[in-house]
Amino acid sequence: MVTASHINDIVAAKQMPIEAGATYVFDLGYYDYGWWAMLDEANCRIVTRLKSNTPFTAVEQRPVPAGTPILSDRTGYLPGRLAASRRNPMSKLVREVQVVIETGKVLRIFTNDLEASAQEIADLYQRRWAIELFFRWIKQTLKIDHFFGNSETAVRIQIIVALIGFLLLRLAHDANKIIKSPLAFARLIKTNLMQRRTITELLMPPPPPHPDQPRFEFAPASTRAAQKRRSLRATTLKAHHA
Repeated sequence: MVTASHINDIVAAKQMPIEAGATYVFDLGYYDYGWWAMLDEANCRIVTRLKSNTPFTAVEQRPVPAGTPILSDRTGYLPGRLAASRRNPMSKLVREVQVVIETGKVLRIFTNDLEASAQEIADLYQRRWAIELFFRWIKQTLKIDHFFGNSETAVRIQIIVALIGFLLLRLAHDANKIIKSPLAFARLIKTNLMQRRTITELLMPPPPPHPDQPRFEFAPASTRAAQKRRSLRATTLKAHHA
């Protein structure tokens, strides 16, 4: 679902139908206990993150495998009360798995699955990172750092055009192999974009201009009025000599 930048992700998520029995993996942009409870009531498995300041009352500490990024595996309860003395709809027994990632940051992974192993829960959340990598690929590889239009159609067209250009460059690179690096090949194409030469000739020096090729002159004497005066003088001189 494509939404405007000022609309929170959870707003769009609540408009989507819930698929009973499915596994939902999401990040902090979907932090809504009410929506979590709706997923849980539909027998969906939830895998997400807890905020660093979210209290968690542990009732059981489970053993964790040694030599893995998993630091702890606990079952317990989220806060029973929320702001304005509201009851937390997600009040059943749940689970928290703490994992340390490559940067040293510790993630608090939350799930309502009490049966799967801690490693399986951690692997499920890691698969969600593929979405972040996809958007990073769009920005870095497709060179889309901003959108020219705000509508859904404009966004889709720009992404599709960028994908078509990317695929054409990759196909041309694989077919010619004049440069090993696809990035260097793309730069070479960009440099010679306005020259009508075959790809195999791009590494060669450009040919000299054809002697009969018309050239534009931008000197002050190259205007139409100056050319008309020169033509008139030439006609006058011919008539005088005659």
